[in-house]
This record gives sequence, C-alpha cells and structure tokens, in this order.
Amino acid sequence: MSGFAIFNIEVKNSDAYQDYVKQVKPTAEKYGGEYIVRGGEFKIVEGEWSYPRTVVIKFPSFQNALDWYNSDEYKPIKKIRLDNSVSNGIIIKGE
Repeated sequence: MSGFAIFNIEVKNSDAYQDYVKQVKPTAEKYGGEYIVRGGEFKIVEGEWSYPRTVVIKFPSFQNALDWYNSDEYKPIKKIRLDNSVSNGIIIKGE
C-alpha cells in the first residue's frame, strides 16, 4: 500500500524557501517518492484550507514516506522549510 506525504504550506520567506525547493526532491526520490502535486491552482470546495501551497508526494509504502520524513538526509532540508514557512503535514496510507 502506498504512502503519501501531504503538506499545506504558507511560505514566509520565498528566497530562503527556494533553497528548500532545490534540495528536497532528490531526498524524496531516494525513498521512492514521486511528486504528484507541487503547488498549483486550486479551489476550496469544502471547509477551510489554511495555506495557499499544497504538496503531495507518493511513496511506494507508508513506511518509505515515514523513513524519508525522519531521514538524516531530509533533516537539514526540512529545517529550511520549517524556518521559512508555516505548514500542516500528514503522512497517510493510500492506494
């Protein structure tokens, strides 16, 4: 069963956040991650969606997604995102 990392993000410092964007993809790919959504136009159809940027990464398994998120490779890159944005994030099992 696939795993998905889903983040809803508001970038606070776009220049510094670009460093994150440049570095993150290879770390996700190392764990089999494939970007499904990386920003883009959207329309809220129910409830509230807190931030204007959504990212969805599909991994071969839930465990791969967790391993990526907690990896030594991602840790310093994640700090760039956390220091320059606010976000909500989940890792979820899917098909």
